Amino acid sequence: MHLPAAPLTALPVPPLATASPTTTGLTTTTTAAAAGSSGSGGFDASDLGSWADWFLGTPMRLVLTALVGLVVLVVLRRMIRTVTEHLADGSFMDRRGLRQLAASGVGTAVRQSNPLAAARRAQRARTIGSVLRSTATLVVGAIVVLMMLDDVGVNIMPLVASAGVAGVALGFGAQSLVKDFLSGMFLLLEDQYGVGDTITVGDVSGTVEAVALRITKVRDATGTLWYVRNGEILKVGNKTQGWARVSVDVELHVDADLDLARATLTRAGERLTADTVLRTYLQEEPRVVGIESLSASAVSLKLEVKTDPAMQWDVARALREAVRTELATAGVSLAGE
Repeated sequence: MHLPAAPLTALPVPPLATASPTTTGLTTTTTAAAAGSSGSGGFDASDLGSWADWFLGTPMRLVLTALVGLVVLVVLRRMIRTVTEHLADGSFMDRRGLRQLAASGVGTAVRQSNPLAAARRAQRARTIGSVLRSTATLVVGAIVVLMMLDDVGVNIMPLVASAGVAGVALGFGAQSLVKDFLSGMFLLLEDQYGVGDTITVGDVSGTVEAVALRITKVRDATGTLWYVRNGEILKVGNKTQGWARVSVDVELHVDADLDLARATLTRAGERLTADTVLRTYLQEEPRVVGIESLSASAVSLKLEVKTDPAMQWDVARALREAVRTELATAGVSLAGE
């Protein structure tokens, strides 16, 4: 018995992958072009052009920033030094535009200032110049460093914030030092005193020998040199600034002839004005003020005169000598004689 044979069906055959010459060639060409393009955009150590492109980037910006900062700093420091030196030695009056002022009364007064005034002016100008130069160096240097860090890709905002915090912490930690420096700056700018001035600071009285930003050196009458911190100066008395007044109190016998005594003191003042040296220190004529005090044993008259600063002690000694001589000549008795 024969069964009928099952019909044969063709099994599906997957299509064979055939390479397309055109597609393969295009892919190969594109890959090669991309590889060539990638190679040409990278840094080639053997290519001078690559070195030039690299140097004209960040390194050139760093060099230019440093050079510009250096030039600005040199110019600022030179300007500050030039101005302060002219102010210190008084030669600013010879500059163009100030010659007319130099020929006037103001210019003559500046040029004929006494040596003490010239010394204090010079020290004040040079000290302020030193502070300004140091400040310019710090400011310009900080700006240049921050710009260079920004050029190399460093985020400078955290640095700026940290610098602010560090400055605040330093200010709190060194309050006394900062106070001394700020007080010294205001002392110099306001010209409260200078080299050669006789001042009283607290319980210290003497002549100023040096004024710095942090301390002031004062030499008293015994020769002791006192170092006074500028931040501790709450009040200061300057005995040699502007003008001074000499007062001589003369205590006479209670029965003395007051009219004769006044005439005698007036002649003592005239003797002072007749002196060729001392009269140059006087800013007004000596005058008898009148009776200052009265008691059962004495009557006190006052003779006073206005003088140049720092000259009151010499004038006072000469005036006392003249009073004593004139009283002896006129026969007017002092109290207790």
